[in-house]
Amino acid sequence: MSTNVRSADSSGTTPEILTTAHDTPTPGGKPALSFAQGIALIFGTNIGAGILSIPYAARNGGFLALLVALLIAGTLTTISMLYVAEAAMRTRKPLQVSGLAEHYLGQWGRWLVFIAIIVNGIGALIAYASGSGDLISNIFGISPTLGTLIFFAFGSWVMYRGLHATGAAEGAITIGMALIIAILCGWTIFGPGIEASNLIVFHPYFIVPILNLAVFSFLAQYVVPELVQGMDPAKPQMTARALVVGMVVTGFTLALVPFAALGLLGMDVTEVVTIAWGEALGTSAYYLANIFALAAMLTSFLAIGFTTMRNILDIFHWEGTNGQRGIAVALTTVPPLVISLLGLGGFVAALSYAGGFAGAIMSIIPVMLLHASRKKGDREPGWNVGWLANPLIEGTIIVVYFAAFIYSIVSILGIVPSGWA
Repeated sequence: MSTNVRSADSSGTTPEILTTAHDTPTPGGKPALSFAQGIALIFGTNIGAGILSIPYAARNGGFLALLVALLIAGTLTTISMLYVAEAAMRTRKPLQVSGLAEHYLGQWGRWLVFIAIIVNGIGALIAYASGSGDLISNIFGISPTLGTLIFFAFGSWVMYRGLHATGAAEGAITIGMALIIAILCGWTIFGPGIEASNLIVFHPYFIVPILNLAVFSFLAQYVVPELVQGMDPAKPQMTARALVVGMVVTGFTLALVPFAALGLLGMDVTEVVTIAWGEALGTSAYYLANIFALAAMLTSFLAIGFTTMRNILDIFHWEGTNGQRGIAVALTTVPPLVISLLGLGGFVAALSYAGGFAGAIMSIIPVMLLHASRKKGDREPGWNVGWLANPLIEGTIIVVYFAAFIYSIVSILGIVPSGWA
């Protein structure tokens, strides 16, 4: 194994012997994820229930207010994810975000991140349980409860199979989603058409509630260690590029769907946008839109669920044997499934609350991980975030994400201004 010596830097790091990122094989000796699979992992994590509910959240603020919220949330979250990527690249042992927090910040960091992951994961999976059953019922004519159980059973099986099964499923489903999006948007633009008056609406007052849901839609820091560990460790720049491209494609898609839906329907959108969108285009489009919605939920379910499961393994220091992995999958999927079946979780509400709480924690933890890993990391990353680690940028991320968290709190208490709920 080759080594190199890092000399002390301006932060006070003492000289130490570090291994290079080129020395570490892909975990398990499995083939590395391709650049396209890396993009699909990020895209699939983000494109889930959020894209289905963002048009509804933007109905009062307008499409232009939504664009502002997406630009802010997308840019800041991408930078935050790059912080996590560098920290993971500086760490020889393959750890999830909670493991990185424990490694660099101690037990308080470990449990704080774990709680955020669990809240985000359960909130997302509650939303998928709530929406998947209705979608499967609409498409196949079975009961919503049976539809939810089938959805969770399939997703749990893929999660149990591991990262590469998840990555392969993400890649295949993502291609299908892209085709459906192109068809539906083209159908809308060249069919009934887009009303420009529906798109030039801009009420800045409503950017705040839109931003809260946009934060959730981009909240993919948890999957970054999986990306780092799954892609070729000898090409860290490619990993960073896959992350950025995945987020850019996510942002474009998160804007494209509301562009078509709001442009066609105006404020008359349903909580799950594909329902009203598909109905407006006709029977065939209705089924196509519902298939897209189901695929979007499944890709996000797989990515978020798998990452939550891996963090459960990390928090208990389990090796991931078949029995332990089965328990971790159950701990990930059963609680949100039960909550949803009992009727205790709303769709948009679950996403908004989860995004606000998890976002607050994940605003500061990546910043702390970046600085701690630069001092105590045991591997040269071969890549770093450079000027994006500017204190002004770090501070902006923290302020915006905490604002989303405060909104979630006041929303739960029912004291938000009129029209923000």
